[in-house]
Amino acid sequence: MYDIIIVGAGPAGMTAAVYAKRAGKSVLVLEASGYGGQIIKAAEIRNYPTEKNISGVEFATKLYEQAEALGAEFRFEKVIGIEDKGSEKLVTTVADTYTAGAVIVATGSDSRKLGIADEDKLVGRGVSYCATCDGSFFRGKNVAVAGGGSTAVDDALYLSQLAEKVYLIYRTPKLSEEGAKEKLAEHENIVLMPECGITSLNADKKLESITVKHKDGTEENLDVSGLFVAVGRVPENQNFAKLIDLNEKGYAVSGENCHTATPGIFVAGDNRVKELRQLVTAAADGAVAATEAVKYLRTL
Repeated sequence: MYDIIIVGAGPAGMTAAVYAKRAGKSVLVLEASGYGGQIIKAAEIRNYPTEKNISGVEFATKLYEQAEALGAEFRFEKVIGIEDKGSEKLVTTVADTYTAGAVIVATGSDSRKLGIADEDKLVGRGVSYCATCDGSFFRGKNVAVAGGGSTAVDDALYLSQLAEKVYLIYRTPKLSEEGAKEKLAEHENIVLMPECGITSLNADKKLESITVKHKDGTEENLDVSGLFVAVGRVPENQNFAKLIDLNEKGYAVSGENCHTATPGIFVAGDNRVKELRQLVTAAADGAVAATEAVKYLRTL
């Protein structure tokens, strides 16, 4: 039996492992694939304290090595369920069942994709799912944002401060956010493209242009260096829905203390309801969740 089992080896989960081990607890980290989560897709990280420029892979590897050196155990097995037995939690994977006093669910979320050919290939080479993470790489260039929700609007506004021109491309006749069109109109370098869809990404080694199909069926090539996809995210919480309250979008409902509806089960990172999903906030969640889990174990 472990003191704490952590589900997910992204920045939140691995930070939780570091904090839990430093508190003297036995820790098992379970991860479906490789360590690092979404951050390994980042070619460069320039907004994390103390790191002027580091790749996502390098950052994840350093954090993994830190947690492992402290004694955290890692097993790469997909978790398919958690059972609450009061003072014990049973965590079942595709390979085995493990027991712990507390569980931290740090499974993260994945960006919803457009489903266009070469989209995955061009991540880090022009295609991004995080304007605040990667926008600065496109300073003075033409970019596009795909999406008609509040995140897409916020991304377009943010990028308008950096890019030469920002195309906001969305399939609906209107933007979903009330007053968004008026806000966007204040920025002359934002071009609205309603009732349009992106049909292809055109690249050699990096993205060079995108093809957009208009409502009338005509197509247009837009010369852009960057495409920011903002069509929503998919949190990885469905296997734990019986124990964790989820909102209408599937995110875990939790306060800043990372508690869930089930005592002894905590949530950390991009799979919970929060205002800002960044590397630094994922690490902060991991620290908080581990600290709260240690407090909980004292009550058993």
